[in-house]
Amino acid sequence: MSKPIPISDKFANKFEVLEGLGKGAFSIVKKCRGKQGEVTGKEFAVKIIKTKELTAKILAKLEKESRICKTLKHPNIVSLHYSYQEDNTFYMVLDLVTGGELFDDIVKREYYSESQASNCLRQVLQALQFCHERNIIHRDIKPENLLLTSKHQPSNIKLADFGLAVELEKSIDFAWYGFAGTPGYLSPEILQKVPYGRPVDLWACGVILYILLVGYPPFWHDDQQKLYASIRNGEYDFPSPDWDTVTDEAKTLVTRLLTRDPMKRLTAGESLKQSWIFTPELPSKFHRQGTIDGLRSFNARRKLRGAVISTILSNQLIRTLGAHKEAQLIPGPKPVSAEMIINLTKKLIDSIKLRDWETYSTLCDAEMTCFEPECRQQIVGGLQFHKFYFENSRGNLATPEYEILKPNVKLFKENGAVISYIKKVTNVSESGEIVSHDVKETRVWNMVGGKWKCIHFHRSSY
Repeated sequence: MSKPIPISDKFANKFEVLEGLGKGAFSIVKKCRGKQGEVTGKEFAVKIIKTKELTAKILAKLEKESRICKTLKHPNIVSLHYSYQEDNTFYMVLDLVTGGELFDDIVKREYYSESQASNCLRQVLQALQFCHERNIIHRDIKPENLLLTSKHQPSNIKLADFGLAVELEKSIDFAWYGFAGTPGYLSPEILQKVPYGRPVDLWACGVILYILLVGYPPFWHDDQQKLYASIRNGEYDFPSPDWDTVTDEAKTLVTRLLTRDPMKRLTAGESLKQSWIFTPELPSKFHRQGTIDGLRSFNARRKLRGAVISTILSNQLIRTLGAHKEAQLIPGPKPVSAEMIINLTKKLIDSIKLRDWETYSTLCDAEMTCFEPECRQQIVGGLQFHKFYFENSRGNLATPEYEILKPNVKLFKENGAVISYIKKVTNVSESGEIVSHDVKETRVWNMVGGKWKCIHFHRSSY
């Protein structure tokens, strides 16, 4: 049982903390219910951040985010209602949104069309128009920040996470506010490190629209420098057959949003007046199964990348605490090496073969996330799914042999690593024939409490 979170008097007087909703590198999010005054009986989400170990720079960012969010009350924005800073804890009381990420919802739909994509983008543009009119640039428009108010349709989209948002200086539309954002959604002007402004959010909207239409992004490369080069040069196209059934009006809007020159790029207000957005009858009602299939694969890659980034963020947090505190968090770890990560992975795979739950659960973090075909294309958290597999596969007579091929390890400082490899699975069929097949797997390892733990696992056919 997890320890109760200490609640400050001021916060506790107004809110009751309920069940957990999620956690990040620096915070946890829980549901809460008002119990006093105008919030009595109303439910919210509260982001709880322990500030004792945070640097002055991070605290300043939290205060800036809080200040910005309090000015943004709009149906398509996750609003901040209250914030408290007390007892080494920072509380942000936000809209409760329970529908999850937009893209995760789309892949579950039996019917999805260009018309629905238009409705989605319209809501994002409405949120941005509201922000831009108040001189706020979001700077991190991406799928993870497009949330649904409810799991039941129709559900409104809300723009979330203003952690990278900046306020424009008065009378100055373009200035250098620093290099910030998510790689695939960065605009050419940010990559060129020149003054920028509101148009950076519209470029990201163009990327989102492209994905909404065909299920994959306009700019994609495993090599980040090549990705940035293609963005700077505006190198994208509308390949056949995926784009053959997309209306010309939709393609035109993509083109006008993904315009390299920010002065020629559509504004949020101008985009809302485009016929493909403004006229509900114009977008095609044709079911786009190919988009759903493509988006499902894109989501899987995106979630894996998110797990890797979380590992990096955790490492960065540890470094900010100073060398003496790092020694407390990680008591004398052995220097990490690719060989060590490969051996850990082999040991984990051996535990699966031997149905050794004790070893497996020791090597895996209790909140490990996984993506594999058996999970029906969903990210699954915790070890319950894996325990079910161990308990229900013991009766199998044929025990497969596993072999790791072509292991590729990337190390993140001293306490994080990602390994990708091909797992050769050899088994004996019912007819006595030896059969084998390959699967591609990726595991994210992190130092947790002084021990190496697998915190994310991804498996797909190879």
